[in-house]
Amino acid sequence: MGSFQLDDFAAGWIGGAASVIVGHPLDTVKTRLQAGVGYGNTLDCIRTVYRRESVFGFFKGMSFPLASIAVYNSVVFGVFSNTQRLLSRQRCGEPEASPPRRLSDLLLASMVAGVVSVGLGGPVDLIKIRLQMQAQPFREANLRLKPRALARGERPVYQGPVHCIATIVRTEGLAGLYRGASAMLLRDVPGYCLYFIPYVFLRAISWGTATPMDVVKSRLQADGVYLNKYKGVLDCISQSYQKEGLKVFFRGVTVNAMRGFPMSAAMFLGYELSLHALRGDHAVTDP
Repeated sequence: MGSFQLDDFAAGWIGGAASVIVGHPLDTVKTRLQAGVGYGNTLDCIRTVYRRESVFGFFKGMSFPLASIAVYNSVVFGVFSNTQRLLSRQRCGEPEASPPRRLSDLLLASMVAGVVSVGLGGPVDLIKIRLQMQAQPFREANLRLKPRALARGERPVYQGPVHCIATIVRTEGLAGLYRGASAMLLRDVPGYCLYFIPYVFLRAISWGTATPMDVVKSRLQADGVYLNKYKGVLDCISQSYQKEGLKVFFRGVTVNAMRGFPMSAAMFLGYELSLHALRGDHAVTDP
């Protein structure tokens, strides 16, 4: 078999769909904690969302990620697996062999996957966050005004994913779909290095190091539902630090860890099982 394999993409699609279904409720809580106001802690956020929006509030905005993140995950896993395989085989000069992996190959493949993930995942993540955030309290740019929640019966800004995309493009241009992309790039390029390399060697995942830039990304992407108050990554970091201190950059780290393990388990189990089913393997081997 050559270096390029389509089954990596198919297995990634299945794993991505599984991770969305398992992780979206806690992802909603994480986003509300990072970019919203009025939540004391994780349990308070869960209770508030349930009281105001019932259990369906935890699945707000899931249809778009479910349809798109599966494709996104397919591309990321496919790009990573095929890139590291290509690098390894070009180095060894044995196109049909299974050469040992080197850290340099895995590092470069992870960085490529991280860059690709932002190009595809930035708009997906932005739409998801806008839909998750539009029903919760927000604070006006004028700090003299009190936070205001969406009143009962009041129509939300976005009627769904398609309407959200159309509204953003109309009001902010195509560049609006990539709001927060620079923060996402700073999160995902190093993040995927810590994501795929332990996956290959240890099958372990850690969200702790990615949470600070995840907070910035969530705030930049949520910014714009009603108004724009951040000028960019540095301005978001500065305003967040001045108003809430250093601890704000670790907001949602507990939820990230809680959601990370079942999401990763679902994604990698779905990826591994489907990959070996597609290849006709009966034992778990390296991807």
